[in-house]
Amino acid sequence: MKRRALLLAPLAAPLVAQAQAWPDRPLRMIVPFPPGGATDVFARRLAARLPAQLGQPVVIENRAGAAGAIGTLEAARARPDGQTMLFGTASTLGLYPLLAERPQFDPLRDFLPVAIPGAATVAFVVRPGVADSLAGLVAAARARPGALRYGSPGTGSYLHMSFELFKREAGVDIEHVPYRGSAPAMADLLGGHLDAITDTVATTLEQHRSGRARMLAVASRARSPLVPEVPTVAEALNLAGFEAAVWLAVMLPIGTPEPIRARLAEAITVTLRAADFRTELEAAGFEVGGSLSPTQSGDYIAAEQAKWRPIVAATGAKLE
Repeated sequence: MKRRALLLAPLAAPLVAQAQAWPDRPLRMIVPFPPGGATDVFARRLAARLPAQLGQPVVIENRAGAAGAIGTLEAARARPDGQTMLFGTASTLGLYPLLAERPQFDPLRDFLPVAIPGAATVAFVVRPGVADSLAGLVAAARARPGALRYGSPGTGSYLHMSFELFKREAGVDIEHVPYRGSAPAMADLLGGHLDAITDTVATTLEQHRSGRARMLAVASRARSPLVPEVPTVAEALNLAGFEAAVWLAVMLPIGTPEPIRARLAEAITVTLRAADFRTELEAAGFEVGGSLSPTQSGDYIAAEQAKWRPIVAATGAKLE
């Protein structure tokens, strides 16, 4: 950290001067995942709206690989002049430091948190015939410890940890089967090879509505407007405070002048206040945030790391 600070020192004066005119050219937002996923969808919708507040276009750059570490590291190494921001996730910013054998970056040491604009709602899903409710799934698992199997998009993924949190809180033993992505896990659920999966509401909505799979509960604080008939985990099992959402965060490289961070945070907050934009995001399966200040966003990320640390330790999960 000292070396980083020394390297940044010569840049401080010109960066402060640049902050007065920021932004004076197009900005780039690094998304550390491929195009088309939930993170990319939210980032592109936000990027399309921000120019109205900032006066400059925001260009999305997908830098996928190593479970998001490649793009995140590129953003951390970017010049701290406000021209490059990271659109990170619960996985890259919350779980990565806990899962990596040798972390290449520290989310709260190498970045300045700007905002947590929203999250993708997590859902617990079963194939027909397994259970009609989350309480029913718990009863089935307790009747046959270790006999039921659930799938996730991969060991150490946020969705894997979400199901492990559910198992700990509900006191059940269900075998984990890791996949390389959500699609193959859903395929095996529909094919009868799995009893349950954990995924996002948006990803599983079609199968739930068709009756090919059943969404038992969502892990958000309130019910999802997309599936208002589905209870929260807290409601279904009387587990007050149970929450697991794939939150998203806008970050800037450490050393970025504070006036730039403050202006970007305000631009995001104003953008998220637009009723039509909130409706658009909610229709796509996202919970919309925007009320957290930069300091509160940093506190939230630190709290999330603390929350998941014992779950990661209990599973022994490591990044592959």
